[in-house]
Amino acid sequence: MRLLLNIIWLVLCGFWMALGYVLAGIVCCILIITIPFGLASFRIANYALWPFGRTVVDRRDAGVGSVLGNIIWFIFAGLWLAIGHVVTGIALCITIIGIPLGIANFKLIPVSLMPLGKEIVDVP
Repeated sequence: MRLLLNIIWLVLCGFWMALGYVLAGIVCCILIITIPFGLASFRIANYALWPFGRTVVDRRDAGVGSVLGNIIWFIFAGLWLAIGHVVTGIALCITIIGIPLGIANFKLIPVSLMPLGKEIVDVP
């Protein structure tokens, strides 16, 4: 079931959402100081391509730097990516088949707003 949902996800919205994260990552990697944001964006792009069967958990070793970085991320990229997830999620929820995909899109909003201090792990 995960494979089928991931394939449908990839076709309907995963590719476009991942493209947005890759674009944000490239912009962040242009400046040396924002490279951690770019790396986090690339990790989320991978998750946005194939989300079913994986989840996001908080890292125990994340500290104050992650909080400050998340504030900066929220201002420059997180808000816009979250808006993309909201719009895509609403569009997917219009059809019955798209409801699970829309809910998955809404679950990506917290990590799109605050990616630092998070880790993507496989669900057993």
